[in-house]
Amino acid sequence: MTGPTKGFKSAVLGVCLLAATACTTQYRNHGYAPSQEELAEVVVGVDTRDSVAESIGTPSASGVLNEGGYYYVRSRVRHFGARKPKVIERRVVAVTFDNRGVVRNVAEYSLEDGQIVPLSRRVTDSAVEERSVLAQILGNISNFGGFNAANNGGL
Repeated sequence: MTGPTKGFKSAVLGVCLLAATACTTQYRNHGYAPSQEELAEVVVGVDTRDSVAESIGTPSASGVLNEGGYYYVRSRVRHFGARKPKVIERRVVAVTFDNRGVVRNVAEYSLEDGQIVPLSRRVTDSAVEERSVLAQILGNISNFGGFNAANNGGL
């Protein structure tokens, strides 16, 4: 045999290309925030909720109450190989309204203005994880009696 076969060379080349592309940086954009030109169209004290939604689009989020504002959020996230993704840019536009629904203020925030807020996640525990599959199956056998009762005039 005079050297590596063509298939082996192709496999090595493929693995090298795969490794090189796996380590390239990828950027992803999430959300929407209006541009400066679009924000210039919003007139404080004149525009209403409906006119803001028509001129710059519907918000990513809005206040819980009717008096709450519109919040437009756009983030740019960098993904690099197997590392944890990192938010490198965030832009938040907050449009607040008075109790009549007229624009009171337009504010803009960036990633540098914010603070990292840890969110807690509340999960309801279920008994499914505590019982084995066999115990769940055997426990459900008694439920078939209800099916028979339903067929005997229960419905």
